[in-house]
Amino acid sequence: MLDKTKFRSILRQLAILFLIGLIVIGWITYSSQLFRTETSIKNQQETIASDIAEEVKIAVNEYTASNWLFNFWYEHSDEMLIEYDSANNSGKVTPAKAETFSSRHPGLHIEYATEEELNELNYTDQKVCAEVAYSWILDRLDQIKMAHHVDYLFIVMTEPPYDTQFFAMSAADPGAVRGTNYEEVYPLGVTVEVNESQQRAMANAVKELNHLADAGNYVDYYSYLDNVNGKDIIIGMTYDLSNIENEIRNVTVNNTLASVTGQLILSLICLFMVYRLIISPLKSVQENIRDYRETKDSETVIANLKEINSKNEIGDLKNDVIELAEEIDDYVAKIESISAEKHRIESELDMAKRIQLSMMPRIFPPYPDRNEFEIYASVEPAREVGGDFYDFFLIDKDHLCLVMADVSGKGVPAALFMMGSKIVIKNSAMLMNSPAKILTRANESICENNEQDMFLTVWLGILELSTGKLVAANAGHEYPALMRAGEKFEIIKSKHGFVIGGFEDAIYMDYELQLEPGDKLFLYTDGLPEATNGDNEMLGIDGMLDALNENCESHPEVILNGVKNTVDGFVKEAEQFDDLTMMCIEYKGGCESEE
Repeated sequence: MLDKTKFRSILRQLAILFLIGLIVIGWITYSSQLFRTETSIKNQQETIASDIAEEVKIAVNEYTASNWLFNFWYEHSDEMLIEYDSANNSGKVTPAKAETFSSRHPGLHIEYATEEELNELNYTDQKVCAEVAYSWILDRLDQIKMAHHVDYLFIVMTEPPYDTQFFAMSAADPGAVRGTNYEEVYPLGVTVEVNESQQRAMANAVKELNHLADAGNYVDYYSYLDNVNGKDIIIGMTYDLSNIENEIRNVTVNNTLASVTGQLILSLICLFMVYRLIISPLKSVQENIRDYRETKDSETVIANLKEINSKNEIGDLKNDVIELAEEIDDYVAKIESISAEKHRIESELDMAKRIQLSMMPRIFPPYPDRNEFEIYASVEPAREVGGDFYDFFLIDKDHLCLVMADVSGKGVPAALFMMGSKIVIKNSAMLMNSPAKILTRANESICENNEQDMFLTVWLGILELSTGKLVAANAGHEYPALMRAGEKFEIIKSKHGFVIGGFEDAIYMDYELQLEPGDKLFLYTDGLPEATNGDNEMLGIDGMLDALNENCESHPEVILNGVKNTVDGFVKEAEQFDDLTMMCIEYKGGCESEE
C-alpha cells in the first residue's frame, strides 16, 4: 500500500492530467469556433472590399491615359514632386500646377487627355500633368478610404514572383496606415517587401481568385486593375480587425469556459476510480523505470518489478519492461562498440576531406600580382569525400593551365583515384605545352596501374595570358560555357576524346579559342546540369545557362555563388546526387592591352 503522502501526490498528478486534457479540449473548441467566426467576418469583408475596388477602378479609369500615367510614374518616380498632404485641404501646389498647365494648353484636360496628346508634350509638361493627376487620384483614393473606413488604400505596380511591390500611390490620411503617423505613409517609388500570404494573394488577384491575405492584426485585400508593360497594377486595401477579433475572442472564451466547467465536474468523479485501478500499480512501474534510467542497475529494477502482482494490462506492462531492460543492456554494449568504430571512421573521413580539399587551390585571388585574369572555383562533394577536382597553375609566366575533371564513382575510392590522377595530370602539364599531349601522357600513366578499371573525364586548357589564345583538349568531359564581352554565356562544343583510363591508345585533339578582354570561361562537372529535385527533374544545360546569365557581368565569384544559389533553390530538400564542381575565369587582357 502507498502511504497517504504518496496517495495525495499521485492524486494531484492524476488531477493535473485530467485538467490538461480539459484544457486541450477547451482550446480545440475555442480555436475551431474562433476560426469559423473569423472566416465568416473575412468573407463579409471581402465582399465589401470588392465593391470598394470597383469604385477605385472607376476613379482611375476616369483618366483616359491611365496606362500612360502609371508607366510615367513608374519610370520617373525619383523625379516626381508630389503634394501628399493635399487631401487635408492644406495643399496649394497642385491647383497652381493645374492652372499653369491649363493656361499653357487650353482645351487639353488632364482627365480626358489621350496618350497621343500627352506624348506630343515636352517632358516638363508631361511631368506636371503626371504630378497633378497623381495628386488628384490620391485625393480620390483618400475620399474612398474615409467613406468606407478603410485603414489603408493603395495601388501598386508589381510583377511575379510578387516578392516586392512598387508603391505607385498611397492614400494620405494621418494615423490611418496601420497605426503609423502621416510621415510614414509610403510615398511614390518605395519598394516594400511582403510576406508569403500577401504574395499568394497578389498572384490570386491577377487570376481573379480569392484575394485576402493575413498581415498580423490586419487583413489585406488585393484586386487586379490592369497590366502596363508586363507589370501588373493591383489595388490594395488594409483593414484593422483587432477590435472585432477581441469581441469574438471574449464571446468564444465565455462559451468555452462553460463547456469546460461541466466536463471538469464529471472528470473529478472519475479520478478516484481511475487511481484505484490504474495509478497505484502504474506508479510503481514508473518509479522503477526512472530508477533504471538514472542508475542503469537492471538487476535491482527487475527484482522490484517482479514484486508487482497486477493481473491486468499493468501486469503485462511490468513484464514488457523487464524484457526491455534486459534487451537494453545488450543493446547498450553493442552501441558503445559501434559508436566507437563510427567515430573513428568519421574522424578519418573528415581528415581525408581536408587533405583532398587542400590539394586544390583554395585561396582567392590566387595571384594578387597578376592582373591579366580573375579566377574563382569551388567544389562541394556529394559525400564526405568526392571524385571531382579542379586545378589551375602557372606553367610559366605567360601560360596558365586550367583543369576540370570528374572521376567515375563516389566516396573514398573516387577520392583516392582523384588525388593520384591530379598529380599525374599536373606533372604532365609541367613537361608539355600541348593539352592533347598532356592528356595522352596522363592516360598512359593511369592505364598502367588501373587494376580497378576506374576512369575520369578531363577538360584541360592552356591560356596564353599575353594574347588570350586558349588551347584546350577534352577527354569525355562536359562542354565549357563561354561568354563574350557584353554577351551571354553559350556552350562551346568541340570534339571529345575518350575518357582518361579507358584504354592506353586513346587519341586526343587540341582546339583553340581566342579570348578577348572581358570574355569569361565557365568550367563544371556533370553534377551541375544533372542536379535533380524532389520530382526527379534535372536542372539541365538550359537551366545552368540561365543561372550563369543572371550575373554574367559580375566577378567570377559572384557568378559561381549565383549558380550555387540557383541549384539550391531548384534541388531544395532533395539529396545531392553528385559532386558539384565549378570554375570561372575572366580574361582581362595581356599586359600590352592594359597599358
